[in-house]
Amino acid sequence: MKSQIYGYGPHLMLDLSDCNSTILNDLDACFRLLNELPERIGMTKITQPYVFRYCGVVPEDEGITGVTIIAESHISLHTYPKKKFVFVDIFSCKPFDVERAKDHVIQFFQSKSPSVHIKERGAAFPSVV
Repeated sequence: MKSQIYGYGPHLMLDLSDCNSTILNDLDACFRLLNELPERIGMTKITQPYVFRYCGVVPEDEGITGVTIIAESHISLHTYPKKKFVFVDIFSCKPFDVERAKDHVIQFFQSKSPSVHIKERGAAFPSVV
């Protein structure tokens, strides 16, 4: 007999301030993070990262946006070099080492003032095991 398990998975959200603005503005560095992170945390990358420079109407909001689609969901980032800030999300349908992922990303961007949010998503999401 199969048992019902409810829930989808963890969503790690990092709001990192006081970061290294050179790294935040480095397209290759952001690509490398999104390219290597899935394997580092036991996820399955199904696309190469899509990373691009954003130049909007407000010059202070210019930065880099990127996403990697993983079999388990996605990893994304949005940098603001002039504000020394980056948002990083890691969402997965399976458990992963949240502490390892958090520490790696904080160290990567050299954030001196990280804010970490972890949410278990999909409490009502039914799955059969």
